[in-house]
Amino acid sequence: MEMDLDKISNLPGHVIDQILSQLSIKEAVKTSILSSKWRFKWATLPHLVFDNQCFPVSSQDQTIVKNKLVSIVDHVLLLHNGPIYKFKLSHRDLLGITDIDRWILHLSRCSIKEFVLEIWKGQRYKMPSSLFLCQNLVHLELFNCFLKPPLTFKGFGSLKSLDLQHVTLAQDVFERLISSCPLLERLTLMNFDGFAHLNINAPNLQYFDIGGVFEDISFENTSHLAVVAIGLYVNVGDDQKQVYSNSSNLLKFFVHLPLIRRLEVQSYFLKYLAVGTLPGRLPIPCVNLNFLSLRINFNDAEEVLTALCLLRSSPNLQELEILARPEELAAVAKFINFQEDDHSSFTFNQLQLVKIFGISAGSWLKNCCDSGEPPR
Repeated sequence: MEMDLDKISNLPGHVIDQILSQLSIKEAVKTSILSSKWRFKWATLPHLVFDNQCFPVSSQDQTIVKNKLVSIVDHVLLLHNGPIYKFKLSHRDLLGITDIDRWILHLSRCSIKEFVLEIWKGQRYKMPSSLFLCQNLVHLELFNCFLKPPLTFKGFGSLKSLDLQHVTLAQDVFERLISSCPLLERLTLMNFDGFAHLNINAPNLQYFDIGGVFEDISFENTSHLAVVAIGLYVNVGDDQKQVYSNSSNLLKFFVHLPLIRRLEVQSYFLKYLAVGTLPGRLPIPCVNLNFLSLRINFNDAEEVLTALCLLRSSPNLQELEILARPEELAAVAKFINFQEDDHSSFTFNQLQLVKIFGISAGSWLKNCCDSGEPPR
């Protein structure tokens, strides 16, 4: 046994670091009993993750849960020695407690690069101003939070990835936050409130994933954007159609996306793209687009025509995914005369895979019979 302990004690430092990096904080702290060399080795870990694995719940009493969690985080931060590059706090029973404020203040002095905070219960947690002092942040991920940066905030100069879900922030705050992160490459925005117009100004943005309720979206200075997944969770009403009837949402959407490679149109966003004047095809084809996913109401002529425009404008498409919205009757729209369409310039020489969901063969055949058109 003594020989085994010696082997453990004599492991090279980088090997010990590698072992500890694979353990949860709870298990890493337990290694203190192995030998004197291991006693405080865990306290140098640069990545600190406090989640359900670190702290399994054994009580339904919120006060007990809170006190235990606070005690664990306080203990680790107090004994920690060295830089903290990543800090993640995500527990299914976590509330927006005031202790988080002082933890963030402590981290703002540690050159933190990755910060993840997920508040799973209770109301939005208001982020303290000390978060906006973390100028070395590369990745920021917030869940169920309220953001209001101080007026002195000039942006995150090193931030490359921003993930905001179930957040509240004002229109001007959102625009200032995005435009003041010059290196931003990845942006995820889900279930937000406080603003309805999405103005995306991000010169290095490459990946954009958004889902929520909004009225309008525009891109500016996004020539590197290659992957877009976008879902509008509310149907576009007639009043919004009238507002944008003299323009084309479809043309406006693509004008600043010259390098787009993957596009997923989810929920009701195709309805939004259909608002306004519909061209037969885009003025500049999406020559780099190789994956296209469309959720569509086949009984809506404008949506079908919008989809056709996108298909005509994607000459190098390799994968196509069509999904009928489940609340709609998924049948081929009988009020569009496809025979009059110009199929000679509607070819897909690169197409390798087509997936279609939500369309039954019975509905399709019935619709063809009702229209007098033979199945093709």
